[in-house]
Amino acid sequence: MKNKKLVHLTIILVICFVIAITFLAGIPLQQTIVFEPNHSNQKLAFIPIKDEKQFKIKYTHSIHLSDVIESYHITPRQLIRQVELEYEDFSIGMPSNAEEGETFEQKSGKYYIRNMKRIFPYFYLRIGQVRANHRVIYKNTEYPLSHSIKPGTSVKVEIRRLTLLEQWKGVNILESL
Repeated sequence: MKNKKLVHLTIILVICFVIAITFLAGIPLQQTIVFEPNHSNQKLAFIPIKDEKQFKIKYTHSIHLSDVIESYHITPRQLIRQVELEYEDFSIGMPSNAEEGETFEQKSGKYYIRNMKRIFPYFYLRIGQVRANHRVIYKNTEYPLSHSIKPGTSVKVEIRRLTLLEQWKGVNILESL
């Protein structure tokens, strides 16, 4: 009789444990910068966000062959705010001045547009196949996106909370070096 009760209690505890784990795995807890492939079956790549609320995208411009750095802040509402653009060449595809409320500066051979307040819920980025060598800079460390995402892939970049299951299925960019 006692063994039968113990077996039933064990089964109930195991079922409760499985239900709890399943429930917890489905709750979006971890705030992340997500790079989700469009029109592809590739895994999403992500950066878990802790205290640092800023990141940069760095790439080599296809025509000028010089680096461009776009700086972003994450807003309290999980939006992306572009705050700065740094580049070396004025010609094709690069701005020649700042928008209203922004500042334009030339310093040490580079051009800066600062005080940008361009806010996006997300933006799209195509990971370069030839020259662009897209990198994300987080906590002063560069992570080549081609280590986590196949070159040529178009990705949607957004801030969102991921479940444990989504994190497990995806690729943590910070662990891809």
